Amino acid sequence: MRDETDKESIKRQAVLQAAFGVFAQYGFARTSMSDIARAAGMSRPALYQYFGGKEDIARSLVAAFYGEATAAVTEALSGQGTVTELLQAAFRAKSGPGMEALLSSPHGEDMLEVSNNIAAAEAQEGRKTLVAAFAAWLEHMDRSGRIRLNDAPHALADSMIAALEGAKAGGRAPDYPTYLAHLDRMARLFGAALTA
Repeated sequence: MRDETDKESIKRQAVLQAAFGVFAQYGFARTSMSDIARAAGMSRPALYQYFGGKEDIARSLVAAFYGEATAAVTEALSGQGTVTELLQAAFRAKSGPGMEALLSSPHGEDMLEVSNNIAAAEAQEGRKTLVAAFAAWLEHMDRSGRIRLNDAPHALADSMIAALEGAKAGGRAPDYPTYLAHLDRMARLFGAALTA
């Protein structure tokens, strides 16, 4: 039974990866379930065994993004380095490997809108887990004397996530190098403000 569950999980992940590629190529609105099925190497009826529609796929993509981002951020924050270096690594980890593809796609803004509309509940829940990860790190760093907090860890973590979200918003998503420069600049600003 476990092998079957693992196979199903692997297949779902393959479908999500294929769907992300198709959404990046054609945009969410122009992508059909047939396009996704073809990219995933399966029939359209077989695709419906895994997902109820492209909205379901979009919600699953956003949930998977936040799950991976939270794990990557937690790992980055547990590393070695200065406060600024840890924040820089965590901010980049939060974006994940898909951000470059997203910001390089002519349909990147369309895909970002999907997470604000169709997958709003998944994005909100995922954001909470990211805020909690940063808040736990801030609290730990404050207790260890490496930083000095003048605000509640959760409130500061929420502000960090808001700043990171703003780096890819503002009317037009930036290109990837500009986006990374924004992240690094924010890491330096937060690092300087927090360092005891």
